Amino acid sequence: MPDVQLGLIGDNIARSQAPRLHRLAGQLCGLDVAYDRLIPRDMGADFDAVFAGCAARGFRGINITYPYKERAAAKVAIDDPLVRAIGAVNTVIFTPEGPKGFNTDYSGFVAGYRRVRGEAAPGPVCMIGAGGVGKAVAFGLITLGLQDIRIVERDLAKAEALADALRAARPGLAVMVTDDPAAAAMGAAGLINCTPVGMVGYEGTPLPAALMAGAEWAFDAVYTPIDTQFLQDAAAAGLTIISGYELFFYQGVDAWDIFVGRPLDQARLRAALAEPEAA
Repeated sequence: MPDVQLGLIGDNIARSQAPRLHRLAGQLCGLDVAYDRLIPRDMGADFDAVFAGCAARGFRGINITYPYKERAAAKVAIDDPLVRAIGAVNTVIFTPEGPKGFNTDYSGFVAGYRRVRGEAAPGPVCMIGAGGVGKAVAFGLITLGLQDIRIVERDLAKAEALADALRAARPGLAVMVTDDPAAAAMGAAGLINCTPVGMVGYEGTPLPAALMAGAEWAFDAVYTPIDTQFLQDAAAAGLTIISGYELFFYQGVDAWDIFVGRPLDQARLRAALAEPEAA
């Protein structure tokens, strides 16, 4: 039996590096960690059944990814009012009192942004996608001093709900909701992709390269692959790049703390992750 049993529930996770991150974290802490990929479709079950199965099988905790973060939030107790406002969870622990939910996408994005841009304010931001990770990133931007955000989303009702939550968290925040990326990108300093577009299996980019001119920085929540078309186009336009890998790394570090609570040498973990994976 492993010392710690963890898992990840999501739909497109065959190439996720989350299992490797947590197993390596376990090795650095002297623990045997089992971390399972749990794809409801492949298991012939729905999300609710897979989630319940983790609790029944004695999992310490699970991560949640696209497209289940908002569904997971409805199934757990959330102590942090900010995470309740986000309305999405990506980390769950199973306790005797029931499952508890957390959002390390939020804290992971803030840490990744600061690693690249330090204390620089984000400026006006065009964010494409208002799903689970988009909500977390938007609240992270508020922590970073956001004053103006343009939310691009095909589901305008979803975007308006996020806009209302952001205005409640930051009175006076300028918020635009649109389904037109060209309108949102005009005059933006930061360009953000919080959709699956660009992920393995969802190739492409959510924003034409011509619309990136004049921006200062870009972040892509996608990290498989790390070098997405969105970030390639942004780099070609001279923007500072914040890779989705930074969000992946820091949300994993924060999730590890929730799961296990043991100190972790982040530099050693980052170096171990950079090494080629053994066949």
